[in-house]
Amino acid sequence: MEQDRNRTAHRCQCPDCKQDRGGRLAGQHAAIIAFLAILNERDRRRMAAFLARQEGRGGIAQIARISGLSRNTIRRGLRELTTPDALSSPRIRRPGGGRTRSEKKIPTLRAGDGGSFARHHRG
Repeated sequence: MEQDRNRTAHRCQCPDCKQDRGGRLAGQHAAIIAFLAILNERDRRRMAAFLARQEGRGGIAQIARISGLSRNTIRRGLRELTTPDALSSPRIRRPGGGRTRSEKKIPTLRAGDGGSFARHHRG
C-alpha cells in the first residue's frame, strides 16, 4: 500500500524533459510530480497553483505539462489561494458530491441492516 502511494504514473511532458530525461531540470520536475502525488486533491490543486504563480506568464500551462493536472484545476487552485474563505474550509470536495445513498434510492432498504442489494432487487 505504501509503495503504491509513492509511485508516480505521470511523466513530465515538457520539451526539456523529453529531450534530456536524466538532466537537472527533469530531476526537478520528477520531484514536483512525486511531491504532488502524496497530497490530497485540494492541497495538490493549491500547490500546483502556487507553483504556477511562481512561474509567472505561462505558468499554468507549464505546471499542467509537468504535473498532468488540468489547466482548469490549476485555475481553480489559484482562485482558492486568492479567496480567504476557501482556505478555511476543512472540506476537500463541495457538499453534495458522490453517489446517492442506497437507502434513499431503495425505500425498503434500511440503513445498517447489513442486507444485500441483490436481496432487495431480483431482476
